[in-house]
Amino acid sequence: MKRSLSSLCLAFLPGLLLAQTNPVQELIEAARADSPKLAELLGRKDSFGYRIPELSGRDGVAVWGQEFLFAVESATDATVIIDSESAVPMRRVTGTNFWYLLKMLRLGTTHQYHYFANGREIGGYQVAGYNPDSYPEPGVPHGKLSERKTLVSKVYPGMSSNYWVYVNPGADLTNGAPVMVWQDGETIVGNQDWTRLRLQTVSDNLVEQKKIPPMVHVLIQPGTGGQEASGPGGAMRSVEYDTVSDRYGKYLIDEVLADVQQTYKIRQDGYSRAIAGASSGAICAMNVAWYYPQQFTRVLSHIGSYTAIQWHPEKNQDGGYIVAQHIRRDPKKNLRVWMSDGSDDMENNTGSWPLNNIQLANSLKLKGYDFHFRFGVSMHAIAQGALDLPESLTWLWRDYDPSKTQQNYQMEESERAKPMFRVSITNREAW
Repeated sequence: MKRSLSSLCLAFLPGLLLAQTNPVQELIEAARADSPKLAELLGRKDSFGYRIPELSGRDGVAVWGQEFLFAVESATDATVIIDSESAVPMRRVTGTNFWYLLKMLRLGTTHQYHYFANGREIGGYQVAGYNPDSYPEPGVPHGKLSERKTLVSKVYPGMSSNYWVYVNPGADLTNGAPVMVWQDGETIVGNQDWTRLRLQTVSDNLVEQKKIPPMVHVLIQPGTGGQEASGPGGAMRSVEYDTVSDRYGKYLIDEVLADVQQTYKIRQDGYSRAIAGASSGAICAMNVAWYYPQQFTRVLSHIGSYTAIQWHPEKNQDGGYIVAQHIRRDPKKNLRVWMSDGSDDMENNTGSWPLNNIQLANSLKLKGYDFHFRFGVSMHAIAQGALDLPESLTWLWRDYDPSKTQQNYQMEESERAKPMFRVSITNREAW
C-alpha cells in the first residue's frame, strides 16, 4: 500500500526534530507552547535582515511538517482566511503587534491565505505544503554559502549587483563542477530560503540520494543604479529580466560567471549548466538558454512572465510573448525545460500569465522539445515551484553523466502521447 505524503512527512519528522533545530522549527515550537519566546522569534532578523515569517503579507507563513504558523503585524485585531474558508481570529502575542494562528493543513498541495484587520485586507499570498525532501535529514551533510560579492557591470553601465554561491557537498571543484544559476538569488539566502524554495536543503538531500549531481549554485540578485534604472531604488530587474535579447546572457557569462570562476572551478559545457527563475526571472532564464544554448541547456521556469512587460514598439522591441513564437518558427535547439504555472496566475494589461505559459508549452511540444509542464491552480507565487522543487530538479538533471559534455535531449513518450492543447496539465488537487 502506498503511504500518503502526510504520513511520510510525519514519519520522518520525529527523528528530524531530535536531530537539529532551525528557525522555522523554533517558531513552530514556541507557538505550540504559547511561549514568551515567540515575540522575540517573530521579531528576530537573520544576518541578511530577513525575519521568519516576513510579516509583510508575502511569505508570511512558517511551515514545519503539517503545522503552518500564520503570522502578521497589525495594531488591531487580525483574522486570516485560508483556502477560501471562513475567517479565523488570530491570537495576539502579548505585548506586541504580532498576531498568529497555528493550524494543521494538508501537505503535497498549496494553500492561499489572506490577512484582514479593520475590515480590510492587510496581506495575503500562497504557501507550499512542502514535500519531505524540503526538510533537513539526519546525516545529510550541508553545503556552504559564500559571502556576498558585489559587481559593477559594463554590459549594463552604472549597474551594481550582488551574488552568492552555494556549493553542495562533494562538488568537484578540482576538475570542474556542474553549475546552476538562479535569478532573484537574494530570496535563496538566509531565512528567505526557508519561506520560499528551500533550495539549499532540497539540493543537499537530492545530492545525498544521488538524484542530482553536487553542483555550484550561483544566486544572483537583480542590479540597481544602472543608466536605464527605473522604479524604487533604481531597480534594474525588469530591464535585465524581461527584455527579450541576448544582453543578460552576455552579462551573466562575461561578468558574473567570469568572476565566479576566479574562485570556483565550474564546467564550461552547456550539458552541465542549468538556469532557473520565477516570474520575470523565468523568462530571463529561458532567454539565456535560447540565445546561448552552448552555455546552458537546462531551464527551470516558474510562473514565467512571458508577457509584454518590456514591449517597446517605439524601439522595435518585442515583449515576452514573442518567446513562444521563436520556439515555433526558429530551428529547434537542444534544450530541456521544466515549466510550471497555475490557473490563478495574473492577468493585467501586459498579458495573461496562464495563457502565455500554455502557449509556450504548446510551442515546445509542437517542436518536439524535452519539456514538462506542471499546470495547477497556483497564483503568482513561488509556492507551487517550491512544492515541486525536489521533482523538478530530479527531472531536469536526470541521467546526468559527468563523463559526458553533451546529450541530445528527447521528449519523453509520456509527454508525446498527450493531446496538444492539454500539454501535461495537472490537477493540483488530485495530485
